[in-house]
Amino acid sequence: MQKAIAVLAVLALAASLAATACGRLATRVMRSGAERALAADPIAELPDGLHVALCGAGGPMPDPERSGPCVAVVAGQTLFVVDAGTGGARNLQGPLAWRPGRIAALFLTHYHSDHIDGLGELALLRWVGGGYATPLPVYGPEGLLEVVEGFNRAYRLDASYRVAHHGPEVLPPSGAGLDPRPFAAPPPGSAIVLWDEAGARVSAFSVSHEPVIPAVGYRFDYGGRSLVVSGDTAKSESLLAQARGVDLIVHEALAPQLVAILHDAALANGDQRLAKIMSDIPSYHTTPVQAAELAAETGARHLLLYHIVPPLPVPGLESAFLDGVSGVYEGGVTLGRDGTRISLPSGSLAVDVVEP
Repeated sequence: MQKAIAVLAVLALAASLAATACGRLATRVMRSGAERALAADPIAELPDGLHVALCGAGGPMPDPERSGPCVAVVAGQTLFVVDAGTGGARNLQGPLAWRPGRIAALFLTHYHSDHIDGLGELALLRWVGGGYATPLPVYGPEGLLEVVEGFNRAYRLDASYRVAHHGPEVLPPSGAGLDPRPFAAPPPGSAIVLWDEAGARVSAFSVSHEPVIPAVGYRFDYGGRSLVVSGDTAKSESLLAQARGVDLIVHEALAPQLVAILHDAALANGDQRLAKIMSDIPSYHTTPVQAAELAAETGARHLLLYHIVPPLPVPGLESAFLDGVSGVYEGGVTLGRDGTRISLPSGSLAVDVVEP
């Protein structure tokens, strides 16, 4: 018995020493990794051109691979973000390493909750990460003032605590929050230029998302390359007009045959309310096939699908989601996940896709 106890004691000591050594090694690795991460600037390393990354590829339903809608666009060295869904700011700061402190402006497509619920965090991380003396410029159609006022009020105490803790030299109080820059949504078929600096142009156009009015999409042009971000919309002639000849369409997509499964499951469980919601939502979204038809009509080089509805948790569902797409569009198609990146280098026709 005493011998067995002695053996156990030796093994416990060995395990303790091994854990200590492992902890020290992990700490060294963390130190080295932190230094490299803080020194790195992935945006500066990108080739000159237009680049897009999905900081959120999903919609309002929880999906382990797709956070709330959030699209990051780099034009030259300028970082823009379209919409601020849940998790988007953290994906920018983490896996993508396109730091929120680099954001020049935010563009909102409309005010459904899944497109704005990360606004406060995005503005906070941009302020803390960049030490700005002015708030984050945020562009959006009518209704923007009300939305921004609410977020600024909700985060006012948080900002005051941080200034008191770190000091105004580190976090200038004037840089906290959001600076609203509302615009009148243009008539269908036309566009309004919101940003035209350093060779980057950002234009807004109306889309069809009734009863959500107004709702807009955005076109980005830089270095002879172009892309369009749809926002939420049914198949839109206005978007078609603005997307002709673009290199890339970043388009929302909802698979009605998969949503119908959720509708039927709700009915089977006696949930009439959820069944009604599932029967309603296809009417103001675009199917993957419709998005592919639009890409074909515009002559776009590539189609990136995001705002994926419903979630696709089961292997094989991605194929079902894309059923029929290849029959209407011969260009490249990417079904987006958080971290999907596409580069459009200047002076080239290349469309470089990087999967997460």
